[in-house]
Amino acid sequence: MLYLIGLGLEVKDLSIKALEAIKKCKDIYLEHYTTKLPYDIKELEKVTKKKVWILSRERVESDFLIHEAKKKNIALLVYGDPLAATTHISLLREAEKKKIPVSILHNVSVLNAVLDTGLHAYKFGKITSIPRWQENYRPRSFFTIVKENLSIQAHTLLLVDPGLNPSEALKELNEASEYALDDKFIIVCSKLGTQKQEIIFAKLKELVKKTPKVKEPFCIIVPAKMHFSEEEILYRKIKI
Repeated sequence: MLYLIGLGLEVKDLSIKALEAIKKCKDIYLEHYTTKLPYDIKELEKVTKKKVWILSRERVESDFLIHEAKKKNIALLVYGDPLAATTHISLLREAEKKKIPVSILHNVSVLNAVLDTGLHAYKFGKITSIPRWQENYRPRSFFTIVKENLSIQAHTLLLVDPGLNPSEALKELNEASEYALDDKFIIVCSKLGTQKQEIIFAKLKELVKKTPKVKEPFCIIVPAKMHFSEEEILYRKIKI
């Protein structure tokens, strides 16, 4: 059997249900490429009382987990919610094709933790990701989503590819917009859902010029016009 288990946003977010499932498993694996854990893996092993093996993207996307789940109970631990990433949905579909029983244990993720900014859930539009640009590959399609959302007065949550630091992500956003967002106030969120979370609200050009020290994991929000109640909460939350 395969257990897909969401870790939530900090080590204490693991549910009793998840811990009970982990006890039943012979091997515990951690997907560690979509988001960097904000805590040491040893903390996770202490809570689960199990050895946790880190899997590469190639391993997760191969038939390795399917093969292992045929023989024994295994768990794949995922930061946030296990079905937030399309990779894990593909894994679920493959398991169903091979008649392997799957148990999904959901948890809090950045998708709902962003509401701590004060922005209203129903005012968010499509979610998109800022990719890591290469020398000869600089996709800008993520900004198309931002434009579409702004055109209907919807906020945009921008996730960030692993390994892309805050300075690079902000510069890519500015360049992809052809500097149309230069004077736009945006939100940068760091370690949401943890005791060390920070929320920064400033003009994009100011953040590009002097990027604050933002710790991973982080995300960026391009807000549309905000309701006064959103502004009130946001201004109480932001780091001055």
